[in-house]
Amino acid sequence: MEAYLPKTWMHAYLILAWLFLTLLVGYFVTQWTKRILMRSVAWSWVALSFVGAHLMCVDEPAGFRMLAICGVVLFAMKIVVAAEMKINKDLSLTWTQWFSWAGFWPGMKPSLFAEDKNPDHKEGRDLLLRGVLRLSTGVSLLVLAHFTWVWTTSKVLATIFALPGISLVLHFGIFNILAGVWRYIGVKTYVLFPAPLYATSLTEFWGRRWNLPFTEMTQRAVYWPLSGVFGKNIAAVAGFVCSGLLHELAISVPVQSGYGLPSLYFVLHGGLVIVERSYLSKAEWFVTRPWLGRLWTLLWLAAPMPMLFHPAFLRGVIWPIIGVI
Repeated sequence: MEAYLPKTWMHAYLILAWLFLTLLVGYFVTQWTKRILMRSVAWSWVALSFVGAHLMCVDEPAGFRMLAICGVVLFAMKIVVAAEMKINKDLSLTWTQWFSWAGFWPGMKPSLFAEDKNPDHKEGRDLLLRGVLRLSTGVSLLVLAHFTWVWTTSKVLATIFALPGISLVLHFGIFNILAGVWRYIGVKTYVLFPAPLYATSLTEFWGRRWNLPFTEMTQRAVYWPLSGVFGKNIAAVAGFVCSGLLHELAISVPVQSGYGLPSLYFVLHGGLVIVERSYLSKAEWFVTRPWLGRLWTLLWLAAPMPMLFHPAFLRGVIWPIIGVI
């Protein structure tokens, strides 16, 4: 796990200080009323946050660099999303609401924290239990991945167990636990990765099944502003291009290699979504066979996945978690 520990702890303290500063800046920016100024400052803060974290941590291990860059960019994108909600919905949060949403919930719907609290203890407990079970399953898969490497020295087999293990720990474990805590308190949080294996198209997978915070973020920051000007298809492709660029920051930049591959993965999927909208969604032979849609979706998710999780990222970020050397 040395890949996730900073060589210089001062860098970790500076990143934490920047995160807190971002919360302060975001709160005041989202109280403004001039849309051009809000958008300019919000997007400039995203760029400044990335450049600052990148330069500060350039000599740090890849895992720590990834956490630092993802953290500061995520917090900065909260400002962008909240600014768009202020512009389009005239919604602004109090300091307590803003701090709770921006700092302690990965979702991108600030309106949830502006609503009156209505505790749902049963749903909260269900989400907590689901999160704990899936986190435990994920940890078990990571342990299995480690021993697969020890017993077989096969990086491929170890990776097959490690990737879903990490996802179960974070996406389906920790995020569900957070949702459960907030639901218990009274905020109407929800599952952020709702049954992705049931998706019968890439459109459904990316739009309603996988990483809803990212979907909500691109919808509010990219799709909504562009769709009225350029149309839905161009706005959708722009959303995938933006997703690719943000994944470059999270995947390629930390390991300083593999540039362009994550972007290519998302541009490919953007094109495939247009194919689905223009042709497959109107083809009876496709829409009446859910199994075929699931097969199509899984094929296009898995086959080009080496472009997304390229060897340098696996070597610098994933394999250290399971002890692969």
